[in-house]
Amino acid sequence: MCSVQSTCRCPRHTVIFLRFRRNIQYHTHIMETLIQPRILKGFRDFLPEAEIARTALIEKLTETFRAFGFVPIDTPVLEYADILLRKSSGETEKQVFRFTDNGGRDVALRFDLTVPFARFAAMHKDELYVPFKRYHIAKVWRGEKPQAGRYREFMQCDFDSVGSDSAASDFDILLLMKTALANIGADAVTIRVNHRGVFNRFLSRIGAREHSEEILRTVDKLAKIGADEVKAQLAAITQSEQKASDILTYIAGGARFSDTLALMQELAGGPAEDTQRLAELYAMMRETGIEQTFVLDPSITRGLDYYTGIVYETFLNDLPSIGSVCSGGRYDNLAGLYMKEKLSGVGSSIGLDRLIAALEELGSLKTKKSYLDAEILCLDASLAVHYQKTAAQLRALGISCEVFPDAKKTGQQYAYAEKKGIPYAVLIQKPDAEADRMSVKSLETRAQTDDLTAAEAAALIRGGA
Repeated sequence: MCSVQSTCRCPRHTVIFLRFRRNIQYHTHIMETLIQPRILKGFRDFLPEAEIARTALIEKLTETFRAFGFVPIDTPVLEYADILLRKSSGETEKQVFRFTDNGGRDVALRFDLTVPFARFAAMHKDELYVPFKRYHIAKVWRGEKPQAGRYREFMQCDFDSVGSDSAASDFDILLLMKTALANIGADAVTIRVNHRGVFNRFLSRIGAREHSEEILRTVDKLAKIGADEVKAQLAAITQSEQKASDILTYIAGGARFSDTLALMQELAGGPAEDTQRLAELYAMMRETGIEQTFVLDPSITRGLDYYTGIVYETFLNDLPSIGSVCSGGRYDNLAGLYMKEKLSGVGSSIGLDRLIAALEELGSLKTKKSYLDAEILCLDASLAVHYQKTAAQLRALGISCEVFPDAKKTGQQYAYAEKKGIPYAVLIQKPDAEADRMSVKSLETRAQTDDLTAAEAAALIRGGA
């Protein structure tokens, strides 16, 4: 008997060996030519369950924005770099995805939706009415370090009002923030409000106005690095321990909104338009019964330097550690970067991905695997036409449904429907089809109701949804 060895000359074994070698070579070639599926760090795929949840939140936000009179716009994801970065900080520039395109142009991916909106407003000022209220829900990109709730590609939901520098416009945004968050299940929030104008007056009074941008960015880090480190950095910026102490006293605030406002006004040198604006906003909050949601917090400054009036950040009461989920402010000079006329604006942005991560952690994010109410099982291939007719009838009655395409085993069809999270199965055999009747089975309880018309089946499914 011949043993299979490399020196074997047996024809049968030679053929087997050559086939084996060809198979190895073929599979090696395939493995070498296949590209390993992967995605960049800080970027994500969304499976249906996650995308359905995100889409549901977007739909609720859109409905709320429209109820307040806001209209949608869109802008390019790519802008000229000088458009995006003309008034940004060095820290922002480090996070921007910037490159030279094939035409030699210096371009960058938008890092937020506010700056592109300022460019949009300047370009289309003659086509817009004022006040102009817009919302924009789209992806933005920042090359920051990925962490929980923070990604390099993420969705922002912006809403802005331009053309009016009034307490009414400011309050419109604040009320919309509270309403929109409540409508998506984030009603236990605290919105911390401040006014850049009062803070700037205070800095002028203590002789530190020329360092305002550095001071703003340092104060904005208070929650992250603590009061002692903030004081040390402020002392280095102002070259004065006393000025650093004065700033910390100012941002500490008081026990209530009115107490804090009185302290801010005193330290800033007395009443002025900026403190009057805060007083008006507080009066509106009280009259509409929402004042408990808002806190006047002098430490909220917002690091971006285009804010000039009120600024605000929103924190989840049950998970403040995740940071602000909705923030913004008034930016009277932003559009002025791109046109001579002054166009006052105020707006806010919801960090949707961070908010979703928080809602998931709190267990309050509602998820589902599909939009379907029912699966029409294919129990008899000869009834394929009738199944499609039934699906059309149920959809006309408001039931989302689909027909299973193949006459597979009933267990396999049930398993498919359950994996998709579909609550009901519709069963039709030949006698049912002849009588134009059907059965409906709950895939959760296994309870089955027979001999139903389409209208009765729809009512049963709606009642259990």
